[in-house]
Amino acid sequence: MTLIEILTVVLIVFASALCVALILYLGKITNTFKAMQIDLSQISSDIKPLVSSVSELAEKLTEVTDEAKDQLQVSKSIVLSLRDRVDTILNLEEKVRVGIEEPLTSLIRNLKAISSGVSTFFNYFKK
Repeated sequence: MTLIEILTVVLIVFASALCVALILYLGKITNTFKAMQIDLSQISSDIKPLVSSVSELAEKLTEVTDEAKDQLQVSKSIVLSLRDRVDTILNLEEKVRVGIEEPLTSLIRNLKAISSGVSTFFNYFKK
């Protein structure tokens, strides 16, 4: 055998070994892709309930915020009504105070004047 024939046989053996290694690695790559496919399908099946839960949560949050807005409107109307009533009561109190204050001060002035007149009369009468 010549050197070329020996090198050709060695080359064919290496090529065969590379083909066997390639087949083995392609099998491993195929198994990895199958495992990834199984994992992705499991993740997909797990995500569906999560998406529905998030959707339900969003709906409930919307309901809660709507109820909170309604309660806020009710509270706002109660506060406005209460403020109007307090304003009405304060206005009434102001009117009553102004209506009573002038005649009352007038009466007190007159009573002081009468008291001072009576006091002066009795002082003069004593002398």
